[in-house]
Amino acid sequence: MRHARRLAVVAALPLTTAACFATRADVRVLQQDIATVRSETARADSARVAQLDRVTSQLGAVNDSLRAMSSRAARFQGDARDALRGLGEQLIQVQELTGQSQRRLQELRASMEQRAETAPPAGGAPVAAVDSTGGPGPNQLYEISLDQFRRGSFATARTGFLDLLRRFPTADVAADAQFYVAESYASERNAAAADSAYQAVVTRYPQSPRAATALYKRARARQAAGRRTEARPLFEELVRRFPRSDEAELAREALRETTRPSGTRDRS
Repeated sequence: MRHARRLAVVAALPLTTAACFATRADVRVLQQDIATVRSETARADSARVAQLDRVTSQLGAVNDSLRAMSSRAARFQGDARDALRGLGEQLIQVQELTGQSQRRLQELRASMEQRAETAPPAGGAPVAAVDSTGGPGPNQLYEISLDQFRRGSFATARTGFLDLLRRFPTADVAADAQFYVAESYASERNAAAADSAYQAVVTRYPQSPRAATALYKRARARQAAGRRTEARPLFEELVRRFPRSDEAELAREALRETTRPSGTRDRS
């Protein structure tokens, strides 16, 4: 019996030893597999790092390009604003020169009216004055009223301009007189009356150069007051009705400005 047990133990030893050797081999294979996976993972990580570096570099280049484009756009906008400002200054100078020429012409007309009133008649009969009711003619009355306006006597000037419009509604200076009625109200900060008087210039004298100026002033007054939604239709009307006027170009720029984001709150 004991002999049989010894034989069984001896017979089982090779199997146990073989099982141990198989397990160690599997461990070595597993270790090799792990090493291989680690190596492949390291290579993949290295490739991803390289790819990330390339993407980061490309993003940096894109950002640099965007910054350069933004800088160029900002410079362009600044140049455009400077050009527009210069155009506006030139427009003011031209208007001043035009106004001086018109004033000189009106002074000459007023002088001619005065001479016609005071000159003795050829046949000894009295000469009919330009104004059949007596008093200064339209150009004289305009010059007198304009002189009061320049002195800052806005109410007195307005009275003269309104008298001119009543007595000489079709005179060459009628549109100018109506315009200065509006200017006198604006100088007194009576916005409602000024707006109504400017509108009268546009309605009664649409062919006069003063019409475009009056319409522009109506729009600018609203824009300055923060009422941009009310100003926009007036700018659009100015561009539509007087497309070749200097004020129309200023209106176009104002319309472009209204489409840009602004921190100004619209009060309308």
